[in-house]
Amino acid sequence: MNRETTGDGVLGALDADAASNLIAAAADVALVLDGNGVIRDVALGSEDMLLEGCRKWIGQTWAETVTVESRAKVESLLRDATSKTERRWRQVNHHSARGTDVPVLYSAVQVGAEGQVVAFGRDLRPNAQLQQRLVDAQQSMERDYWRLRHVETRYRLLFLSSLEAVLIVDAATQKIVEANPAAGDLLGENARKVVGRAFPEGFDSDSMAAIGLLLARARAVGRGDDIRVRLLTDAREFLIAASMFSQDNGSFFLVRLSPTRGDAPDSAVPRSIVKVMESMPDGFVVTDPEGQVISANRAFIDMTQAVTEAQLRGESLERWLGRSGVDFSVLIGSIRQHGSVRLFSTVLRGEHGATSDVEVSAVSVPHGDLPCLGFTIRDVGRRTSSSVAARVSQELPRSANQLTELVGRVSLKELVRESTDLIEKLCIEAALELTRDNRASAAEMLGLSRQSLYVKLRRYGLGDLGPDEPEPAA
Repeated sequence: MNRETTGDGVLGALDADAASNLIAAAADVALVLDGNGVIRDVALGSEDMLLEGCRKWIGQTWAETVTVESRAKVESLLRDATSKTERRWRQVNHHSARGTDVPVLYSAVQVGAEGQVVAFGRDLRPNAQLQQRLVDAQQSMERDYWRLRHVETRYRLLFLSSLEAVLIVDAATQKIVEANPAAGDLLGENARKVVGRAFPEGFDSDSMAAIGLLLARARAVGRGDDIRVRLLTDAREFLIAASMFSQDNGSFFLVRLSPTRGDAPDSAVPRSIVKVMESMPDGFVVTDPEGQVISANRAFIDMTQAVTEAQLRGESLERWLGRSGVDFSVLIGSIRQHGSVRLFSTVLRGEHGATSDVEVSAVSVPHGDLPCLGFTIRDVGRRTSSSVAARVSQELPRSANQLTELVGRVSLKELVRESTDLIEKLCIEAALELTRDNRASAAEMLGLSRQSLYVKLRRYGLGDLGPDEPEPAA
């Protein structure tokens, strides 16, 4: 028995209502089209589709009910229905009465000798909603993952930068799994070498027994009070406290160590000084004797337009401090010669081009474990006069005094060049001030071509040249 005979024998006996119910049960929406592609009837298997105004499609061509980009797909479906090629399912987007396009997956079949076609459609909105929920869940997981990463990074930085010595000990094996640099310094070892060792180790017998009781108490009640212990090698004494926490199905001890030396009360003084320096409104920088940054407070980080102290470490302070590469050499030379400098006037350059007038006081600390230089940098921009004439009268003698300090250190040729550059820059600033930043008038006043003025503006970092300004000749 062939397919046509089977179809006539089974479906041919159905009346119109039964055929409509059968089609509606087989698809979310079924369109009955004549040979010209006009929708003659609509059968719905979903109440959601009824709300989209599908009944209004009757009398329109199928292509008129879909979006512009779906019309080519409708034509392909109609061609597939009248040909003997393999039929394909295609997604078509219908206009909706509620504003949002309705995605429907269609396959079309010819059912009559006069070219009638039935298009069976499956509503894809439930699939789209599931996909959207999956995407939302994945994005939520990504956000949670990065939030945890950021939290972990912050606590990792806090752990490593803490001045308090801290050990993380595995409660099952009693081996040290983590140690911060302060703990390594206190124990006289590199923090990495401490990791993996058994704890306690290296203490005298009485201390070992006391630490054992401390850890047992922490295991029982969650924490143990401070106890005094002593190292076996050099008899140094410590206060040790322990608490217990769980992580990744494991238990760990957090062990805190602090020295009990006789000068322990005095040791709080340097810490308070560090806090004061960090909280100062003026910039404070510590460098090595060559001017390489070792440490800087928050105010100086903000002044340089950096984000973290790590961006500054290891860089020369000259990268931000001083004009024309001369001021910093003068400053370092004066510090080495006299041991300290007060109220040295110069400029500070930010990472993003901002400049500010500053006063620098500095001191050299040549003795100790780490010879260094300390700089206090104060922004005095609000105190400087807005008048260019006043700046010229104030800066020129001051800069001349600084240049004379270079005599014997650099050649006369270099001194003359730096003096010429300084005067040229001040004259250009004065011309721009007098002409209210009219560069054509300033160039005429200075007896320069406009092109030459742009070259000098770029050379001295004056003004903001826009993209429409001519580039200097190469």
